Amino acid sequence: MVGEAQFDAIVVGGGSGGCVVVHRLVNAGWKVLLLEAGPSDDHLFVRMPATFVRVIGTQRTWVYETREQPAAGNRRMHVPQGRTLGGGSSVNAMVYIRGQAQDYDDWAAAGCAGWGWPDVLPWFRFAENNQRLSGPLHGTEGPLKVSDTRYRHPLSLAFVKAAQECGLGYNHDFNGPQQQGVGFYQTTTHEGERASTAATYLAAVKTNPALKIVTGAHVHRVIIEGGRAVGVQWRDAAGMHQARAAREVVLSAGALATPRLLLHSGIGPAAQLREFGIEVRRDLPGVGENFQDHLECSIYGRCKDPISLLGNDKGWTAFMHGLQWKLFRTGLLTSNVVESGGFVDTAGCGRPDVQFHVLPTLVGDVEREPLAGHGISLNPCFLRPASRGVVRLASADPEAPADFDGRYLSVPEDVATLVRGVKLARRILRAPSLARVISEELAPASDAEVPDALLEAHVRTHAKTVYHPAGTCRMGADGDPQAVLTPELRVRGIDGLRVADASAFPTLMSGNTNAPVVMLAERCAASMLGVTAPAAAAVH
Repeated sequence: MVGEAQFDAIVVGGGSGGCVVVHRLVNAGWKVLLLEAGPSDDHLFVRMPATFVRVIGTQRTWVYETREQPAAGNRRMHVPQGRTLGGGSSVNAMVYIRGQAQDYDDWAAAGCAGWGWPDVLPWFRFAENNQRLSGPLHGTEGPLKVSDTRYRHPLSLAFVKAAQECGLGYNHDFNGPQQQGVGFYQTTTHEGERASTAATYLAAVKTNPALKIVTGAHVHRVIIEGGRAVGVQWRDAAGMHQARAAREVVLSAGALATPRLLLHSGIGPAAQLREFGIEVRRDLPGVGENFQDHLECSIYGRCKDPISLLGNDKGWTAFMHGLQWKLFRTGLLTSNVVESGGFVDTAGCGRPDVQFHVLPTLVGDVEREPLAGHGISLNPCFLRPASRGVVRLASADPEAPADFDGRYLSVPEDVATLVRGVKLARRILRAPSLARVISEELAPASDAEVPDALLEAHVRTHAKTVYHPAGTCRMGADGDPQAVLTPELRVRGIDGLRVADASAFPTLMSGNTNAPVVMLAERCAASMLGVTAPAAAAVH
């Protein structure tokens, strides 16, 4: 064991949440250790917005694999997650969405006091630095850069027009007074580059002598003494290490890694811990339960002409795109690819239940190669999944993969929502603005009218993650036996230990998760510093 160092706080995971917490603590004068399992984010494909797909499956991502999913064609489904400084914000599609006000009001109603929409909105504004929007719903001075994309593909524009031809309204701000409608996403980009939390929050304090960053650090456990988190043990290329935290330890490893780390630290369902010979430090039955994720299902259309993104990453064309980006930070490589989309109420419930992610190319996923040729992918995604999965230990080895059962599509309501989304996507594909450039539907069927059974089969065999795992260490009220965290994000029964990632969400919000994680991490840091309002936090 290499010698022990002392810090005020140790943050495990340098992702979307971890970078935010580190920024605030270091600026407040705390001595902080940041441990990240992956490498630095200093890579061209991370900085170029359009090349994020090149990072998936590399050393800068984890690719978690589920058990076989009976309700999803008996597939082993895969969930890529960030494994680099910036975490998901360094490898995602950069879509900036907060969700619906009712999402957070539902949290508060379920026992998360202080997490209603009026409570979280000031923190969203505090974090945000919006290029175009301001006023009561948007911030302009925060570290997180938010902007309109500099490039818009013709197929992305064709979708927006076609959706309006199907009766959907245009929305210029999905984080505005209403989420409903179609349009172009704002993104976490700045002057043509990705603006991850590593490139914004962490970069601002990276050279501060109060901060030590260790990459390639595989954290084995939190050290618990007398009911308090006092340090962390990890392995890197030099061997085993441990460090002490005088004040607090914060876990920001993500919804699939944070529960596993708690379990290996002796915090979780007692019977499961004893099964693997782990000393029980705190019996918390909710650790690893309540797993949720957003799933989408692609509808593919063939282009009449070779106008999609296919081939733009090859030869002379790729060189010219790269040169334009390098010299001017303009052109196709500034695109986040998922430029357009929207939110639709397909069930008549009074709020959108489906989100569209549109890609101007034929996309595959971890499980399958993309279809050949030029085309477009319309991806309806359900927003509030009813299915719940679980993350458990598979081994006493702290570096072994977890036993991960997403239980995807196990509740029929999720399948029904995706089927409604697929039906709408097929209508949009045939609307005039897309029909002018699309010759045929490639999947799920070429005919306009098909039985629901065929669409359901397509959903069960083709639905895939949108990379939004959440809920596995959820917060809740004192009397809730499944609540792992207090509303202050403290691990129940363990002093000096908090969680600042998507595992803390009681339920998924209606949209992409990166902006909500940033908001949650801002509030975690503020609570650690004894700050109750964004105005006061600004001094730090």
